[in-house]
Amino acid sequence: MTPPPETTTAWKHDGETMQVWPGSHYPLGATWSMESTNFAVYAPAADAVWVCLFDEDGIEVRHRLTEHSLGVWHGAIPDVPRGARYGYRADGPWHPDAGLRFNPAKLLLDPYGRAVAGDLVVHDAIFGHDVEDPAATSTLDSAPYVPRSVVVHDEFDWGADASPRRRWRDTVIYEMHVKGMTALHDRVPEELRGTYAGLATPAVTDYLRDLGVTAVELLPVHHFFSEPALAGRGLVNYWGYNSMCFFAPHNAYSSSGDRGQQVTEFKQMVKAFHAAGLEVILDVVYNHTAEAGPLGPTLSFRGLDDLGYYQRVAPVEPIGVADEPPRDTYWDVTGCGNTVDATHTQSLRLILDSLRYWVTEMHVDGFRFDLMSALTRTDQVVDMGSHLITAIGQDPVLRHVKLVAEPWDASMDGYRVGQFPPPWVEWNDQYRDTMRDFWRGRSGGVRTVATRLAGSSDLYADDGRSPYASINFVTAHDGFTLRDLVSYDRKHNEANGEDNRDGTDNNRSWNCGVEGETDDPAVVAVRRRQAANLMATLCFSSGVPMLTAGDERGRTQRGNNNAYAQDNEVSWIDWRADDAWLDVYEVTKAALRLRREHPVLRQRHWFEGRPTIEGGIKDLLWVHPSGREMSTADWNDDSCRTVGMFLNGSPLRSPGPRGEQVRDKSFMIWLNAGPDDVELVLPENKWVHHGEVVLSTNADVAVGTPVEAGGTLGLQARSVLVLRQT
Repeated sequence: MTPPPETTTAWKHDGETMQVWPGSHYPLGATWSMESTNFAVYAPAADAVWVCLFDEDGIEVRHRLTEHSLGVWHGAIPDVPRGARYGYRADGPWHPDAGLRFNPAKLLLDPYGRAVAGDLVVHDAIFGHDVEDPAATSTLDSAPYVPRSVVVHDEFDWGADASPRRRWRDTVIYEMHVKGMTALHDRVPEELRGTYAGLATPAVTDYLRDLGVTAVELLPVHHFFSEPALAGRGLVNYWGYNSMCFFAPHNAYSSSGDRGQQVTEFKQMVKAFHAAGLEVILDVVYNHTAEAGPLGPTLSFRGLDDLGYYQRVAPVEPIGVADEPPRDTYWDVTGCGNTVDATHTQSLRLILDSLRYWVTEMHVDGFRFDLMSALTRTDQVVDMGSHLITAIGQDPVLRHVKLVAEPWDASMDGYRVGQFPPPWVEWNDQYRDTMRDFWRGRSGGVRTVATRLAGSSDLYADDGRSPYASINFVTAHDGFTLRDLVSYDRKHNEANGEDNRDGTDNNRSWNCGVEGETDDPAVVAVRRRQAANLMATLCFSSGVPMLTAGDERGRTQRGNNNAYAQDNEVSWIDWRADDAWLDVYEVTKAALRLRREHPVLRQRHWFEGRPTIEGGIKDLLWVHPSGREMSTADWNDDSCRTVGMFLNGSPLRSPGPRGEQVRDKSFMIWLNAGPDDVELVLPENKWVHHGEVVLSTNADVAVGTPVEAGGTLGLQARSVLVLRQT
């Protein structure tokens, strides 16, 4: 065993306490009881492990764990109070090129810790290696610069809490950032702004329910850290895609403290959302950690089992096989320096245990998996029968929650849109790109537009999945906001400190004639109409719509399409009424209300383009502006910018709960993305004779306007009209 370094002062003046009972190797983490707290941590190749407890003054007392079972070091320590701060130190071989990076000078977070106290301070001591000589160990004690895990025993009263448990076809997702949603909210108490408690206030829950969303998707809430390089530029990781602790709610979002109170506050938030009829989906980042590449900090995994937790470019020979062990290189398909090895037994167990914890203990309703393709790999090849997908699919808890894949990673072969098996649903970036191109006038006709409107059958129907397998979105946290999408042709990311090199150049945006904000009323009018068109299209498309927080109000990031480092007004929602695009809000709210009230607008079966009953009308009919059904020549006309979508409501192809026929009103949705007004001829048939306008972005046609089959109607350039049978 390597002796403690002489320069690690915490080792020198606190001494070592041996009052440790054998305890148990299960469960992992810190398990509190009135008598003792059991500590168990996986570190199979370590020679020694200590639990390090810290008092209110930050004085450290070490407790050596003497038991080692199944790769787990464990022991029980009497009289540890709830809220106590702790970490681990692990000693063992130092062979970085072979994936062994033990260094007892480094205080390590518990991979199973339920809460984190403090934050990371960038200092040479946080690195396991000597920053001047990466092959050598660092003898600097990291304890003064790293956060601690917290002993948590929460007795939260869930009462009658119950998840709304909505079916996918009835779901509308609202992607939001915990802090950004309320940081500037004037109807949230100042002390609660930017916190879990702030989201639980009626100002938020009533707003979301009134808008018509059914589920919130929270950007990462697992405890995360800012990258040292980012901190060196005076910035922070705002989005949170740099997780380290898969069980701990991020402490900076807590209004009540970081000694475990964040766990209770998170639960209170979930309970409030459920009471408002809203499901809670977490954006989870299991594909990489904040330890980054081999020259990143040593915070947890790296100091306990670096070889097991992270994937390598090639298998590493065991020590002693060769005189010179092969060089160890992290395999990175995340773009963040490392890739978690979900094929390794303990890594897989960690992810599954974390997921179950958030469902059973924190009552969340589902997960959106960041860069999911990185976690599906077997022998580094994307595998839809991989360990993780298989394990989740047979897990009695996880197989019933909402599972959303971001179906790609940072590699070329990781792009797998349309390939994930049931019950997974997917972010559909092809929907995003198609609709952006259509409304900016560059779609090359309406063939692909129609496919996306009808649920993307080319991606999901061939393997038996339903239209709701497609999570449709026009914007997300990553990229332009909706307002910026219609206000900028180019990204403006100078504030990120990377000379505008970061962020995509493939924005598929149109500034409507002026780059950036303008007072020109004609330009502003077109922008607002374009934003409303995109929102209406999203809400009426088959699949599951996802809105990005603030888009319905005209939130802007001033042209920044990669605001991951902007923890300020650039990213926060501005709730001032004088800056809101309230017309876009009203269109969005109306579209979601129609979707909610009419099952014809949210069917789970694919349209077949034929009658649902003998002698009836087709379930879906595509209509040319002249009033006739679209022909092959029309579909091949790359100049076509206008299309009508007739949805037959009587009866629907999707039956009721007892197999009965479901009847609804029929709808005609007209989309005109062209620069010219169009004279529509409304199709005649023996089933639908009269209707009314129920949604319009057309300045010349008001909601409530009656229409007649065979009549004509003006459709303004770049506008949407929705007609409902009366």
